[in-house]
Parts: sequence; structure tokens; C-alpha cells
Amino acid sequence: MDNWDGERVRAQVRQMSARDPQRRRFGAQTHQYVLAPRLEETQIGAFEESHGIALPQEYRSFVAQVGNGPAGPGHGLMPLTTARSEAAEEWAADGEWEDDRLPGRLREPFPLAEPLPGPMRTPTDLTVGTLILAELGCGMYIRLVVSGPRAGEIWQIDPDWGGFVPVSPGFHAWYTEWLTIP
Repeated sequence: MDNWDGERVRAQVRQMSARDPQRRRFGAQTHQYVLAPRLEETQIGAFEESHGIALPQEYRSFVAQVGNGPAGPGHGLMPLTTARSEAAEEWAADGEWEDDRLPGRLREPFPLAEPLPGPMRTPTDLTVGTLILAELGCGMYIRLVVSGPRAGEIWQIDPDWGGFVPVSPGFHAWYTEWLTIP
């Protein structure tokens, strides 16, 4: 899916917010059902150029046509191009977000060809070629593969129980599933 109906997605998020005024759905207290402004093509292109990558099209079109987070699965989508404001509460994912932006890290191919199930210690080199999308809490993260043969896939890392495994073939399916859960 190369295009998103940004207004439709924003309307769905507003409906979700109206159905959950107490913010009881997992992560809603964090993302508050708010979508940040869309990114300009120049911002997206500058990010890609600085990291030597082409973002998977489903995600790229989302940040261009819908918004740069945060309303989304888990505690919400991490922004692509800007760190959260200084006034925002510190998240466990802040370090992951910053690590992803280290020179050359996103350009390196994602090293896994197969899922890595079960408890594990997560060496940093397993997450190269991936971009953090969301924090689930307790050291669990959702990551978008941006480099290598599995580019475009969504993987979940759960070092205590679930390992590092694919959870969706692409960003569109992953995000729209969240939109449709009551």
C-alpha cells in the first residue's frame, strides 16, 4: 500500500478517542490518541539521505500522509525525525530511538533470516537495520526492518519470553489492525 487516506485515518483515531475518554486502552495514556503533523517530503528525504536508506514505502507514506506519530500500537509510534520535547516524560525507548540514529546503523542489513524465539539477551547488533516503531513496556519493542531482505516487515523483540520474531508483513497491516481493534 503506497497511499494512505490521511483524513480517514485521523477520523478513525478521533473516533477511538471518543470511545475511550478514560484512556483505558493499552498505551492510550501515553499517546492520547493524538497524531502529530505530517512530515514534509524534504524532511523524509533528508532522513533517508543522512542514513543511506530508503524507508519502506508503507511507513514512508504514513509519515507523509497521516502523521509523525504518536497515536498507534503499544505506547504509540515513535517519531521518525524529532525526539520528543524536553518537557516530555522520559521513556525507556529514548535510548533505543537515539541508538537507531547512530551513523550507519540503519544502513546495515538486518541480520536475522529466521525468527529467534524464546528468552534471549539482546545484543545491539541484532537490531541493526531496524527502526524502533513502538514500546510495549518491560523491554519489549516493535521494530520496522529498513535494510536487507526483510525490509518492510514488522518484528517484535521480547528478550524475556518471546525472542525476536516477525509480527506483520508490513506497516500498513500492522497499523490498520490497531485501528480496527475496539
